Amino acid sequence: MSPNLDPSVVRLALPKGRMFEQVVDLLKGAGISIRQSERGYRPSISLPSFNAKILKPRNVISMLAAGSRDLGFAGEDWIRETGTELHELLDTGLNPVRLIVAAPHQLLENGRLPNKKIVIASEYPELSKRWIAEQNLDAEVLQTFGATEVFPPEDADCIIDNTATGSTLSANGLQIIDEIMTSSTRLYASKAAMANPRIKNQIDDFAMLIKAVLEARKRVMMDLNVSDENLDAVVACLPSMHTPTVSPLSDTGWVAVRAAIPRKQLAEVIPKLKSAGACDIVTTAAEQLIP
Repeated sequence: MSPNLDPSVVRLALPKGRMFEQVVDLLKGAGISIRQSERGYRPSISLPSFNAKILKPRNVISMLAAGSRDLGFAGEDWIRETGTELHELLDTGLNPVRLIVAAPHQLLENGRLPNKKIVIASEYPELSKRWIAEQNLDAEVLQTFGATEVFPPEDADCIIDNTATGSTLSANGLQIIDEIMTSSTRLYASKAAMANPRIKNQIDDFAMLIKAVLEARKRVMMDLNVSDENLDAVVACLPSMHTPTVSPLSDTGWVAVRAAIPRKQLAEVIPKLKSAGACDIVTTAAEQLIP
């Protein structure tokens, strides 16, 4: 740790590249603003007692492991690749990918790799070696540094790489033959930071704010009106977090109901509510939901 850094400040690592904008948007939902500075890699952050630095995703992991960063966002695939032991705080679900094995269909025999020595190109040499051992294959790993899908068939027989949709693989004539793992962007803390009570408290509060945004993205706030006689039937239709809020209206015999509803159930719930007697149904986006 640099002697010039305040030991009470939480040092946050933000991932460079395609993950950065999604993480910044997530933080914005939690009321935390990140503003790029002229120095580029050291943006300002609106949270007091926090400083931020932008690093390549793999460097986020190594800096957390070294203890020079306390908190950071990184992909689980790189945690597994490096074998780094960190404290996982939450899974954001952002940047979901699959780590897959793919090969040109011409190479495959009944959908499987041929019984001969093969070369596997990958940015994940350690995960590749583990997979080779599990499959009991005669293979060697050619480490790549991007654009792994272009190596077969001239420079490698198959690849182990991450994919979101599989479209790039198909465009390069590659067929998925196995899936090693799924991965997403997660929030990690260093072991040293979690052992420091003051830093840990700030980290736990930070994780709570992020989790509240993730929960809010899964739900909408629903407001509706219903007569007293139909209230029980309407409440029975509501898959709310706890019991819904019920408030009397100025019209005698009527109440207003508010509940947080899973977004994916809206199409099913709204017709049921109408049939049960609900009216004036309004849904709004929630910014944060804290149980």
